[in-house]
Amino acid sequence: MNYRRNSLKRGFTLIEILIVVVILGILAAIIIPQFTDAAQDAGAASARSQLQTMRSQIELYRVQNNGATPADDGTGFGPWAELVTENYVRAAPNWPGGFSSVYVAATGDLSLTFDLTQGPSPDLNGDDAGDALDVAIIESW
Repeated sequence: MNYRRNSLKRGFTLIEILIVVVILGILAAIIIPQFTDAAQDAGAASARSQLQTMRSQIELYRVQNNGATPADDGTGFGPWAELVTENYVRAAPNWPGGFSSVYVAATGDLSLTFDLTQGPSPDLNGDDAGDALDVAIIESW
């Protein structure tokens, strides 16, 4: 008789399993939004890093070519064809989703912008909204 009592207490009850599932659901609801924010933050950090690298290469080109700026590809996005041909960069930058570059050949100025039609921008000002204020921050880099 004692054998049957011990064998019945080995498994989990339905209530215990449901409690564990509810706790896991709550933890998932807390953690998953933080990962999506992290992905947007990583994209912004990548874009800013690439922007600084490309600006450095444009400046190096100017120094080595007596102040002349590299010519625009004709698209307004950058001087990538000339910089690749002259071995200043290996390839045109691959901007993260939503980011695009704006190049002014006359001054050699390279900046970024973000297209809000492709989704919310990374939250750079901490107001929990990817909006035009964040795009203004991106454009000021």
